Amino acid sequence: MENHFLHKAGVDLIPQIKEGFNNLLSSKLRSFLAVLGIMIGTASVVAMVSCGQLATRQALAQFKKLGTDLLSVSIYSDNQGQEQSNGGQAQQKLTVKQAMDMTTAVPGILEVAPYATLFNDTSYAGKKLNIGGIIGATQTLQDVIKIDITQGRFISFLDKYAYYCVIGNKLAENLKKDGLLNPVGKQLHIGKNFFTIIGVAGPWAENSFFNQDVNNSIIIPLSTATIINKYADINNLVLKLNTGADIPNIKDGINKYINDQVSGKRTFIRSAQELIASMKNQRKILTLLLALIGSISLIVGGIGVMNIMLVSVVERRKEIGIRMAIGARRRDIQSLFLIESIALSLFGGGLGVIFGILTSYFVALFSNWGFTIFTLPPTIGFGVSVAIGIFFGFYPAYQASQLDPIETLRSD
Repeated sequence: MENHFLHKAGVDLIPQIKEGFNNLLSSKLRSFLAVLGIMIGTASVVAMVSCGQLATRQALAQFKKLGTDLLSVSIYSDNQGQEQSNGGQAQQKLTVKQAMDMTTAVPGILEVAPYATLFNDTSYAGKKLNIGGIIGATQTLQDVIKIDITQGRFISFLDKYAYYCVIGNKLAENLKKDGLLNPVGKQLHIGKNFFTIIGVAGPWAENSFFNQDVNNSIIIPLSTATIINKYADINNLVLKLNTGADIPNIKDGINKYINDQVSGKRTFIRSAQELIASMKNQRKILTLLLALIGSISLIVGGIGVMNIMLVSVVERRKEIGIRMAIGARRRDIQSLFLIESIALSLFGGGLGVIFGILTSYFVALFSNWGFTIFTLPPTIGFGVSVAIGIFFGFYPAYQASQLDPIETLRSD
């Protein structure tokens, strides 16, 4: 009984697999077109999902580089507060001292980096510079958002109202093209004032947590910014927290402190941990969306397999009749055609996984991303391709098994 079972389950299947492959090889062009459709569909699924995960991982890596113990505070004018201030009292602005005192007023805050942004015209040796902006900041900004200095030094609390500045990496590169190899000690014309360059920042990874691009910006002392531009308000702060700090309580403390210090202001606070969690959720949604989009092309490839197998059934009607006449069962005919469609899907899916990984590799290479082979995209791509082969191959196989052997033998 056991040998009979093995014979039915294994020995009968092996000749069918061999016969199926021989049939596919006998019609190479048709098989190639079917494999091509599945391959393109699988490659699109693998490439799209992999690129989505690589992009999200790169964004998370840049974000985590600053640390997960950060808070970003944006300060806005409140319309109701403006109406009150217009009634008799001028609207107040947050001062540098008030911002720095937040470390003692709100428990859990380790460092505060207040900054202001301004956009004065800037030039060097009479030539206008195209910069991203001017950042009025304090010494703490360097540590909080991790700015490396390649030449000179960063601004310090001792600089106070001094006309010193630190330039970003891209701006320094642009000045080198104009012949300024060592910018430290040279002067930039910002607005109506001359600022001496005291440092050059190294390459800084852009991050949505900090509003400005340090690479193409000029950093000046915050106190100096408030006197050269009357619109240079302290409307942004980056806070470094103690390890394990209670973020909800700190948010409440920040809101209360700012409301006590200035009138007519409202705050918007972002936590690094919250943003990272949000990005991870977005990655899941993006992965699902890209997989669904890529699956459309895979379904199209599956339809191509079904069409080719249906044509094969029509062309091989007499062969099917002969097989049935000499003792082949309907399930043998069905399994033969199903094996052929699955073989096409397996081969196309395998090639698609390879091409999809190669595509994501070249995208990562040209985008300067770190490359990693994720297990999920190839698994999804290959698994769906096999499912597509079984699903779209079943109908032609069933149609072949239901043919009347007498009518097939009579057909031309």
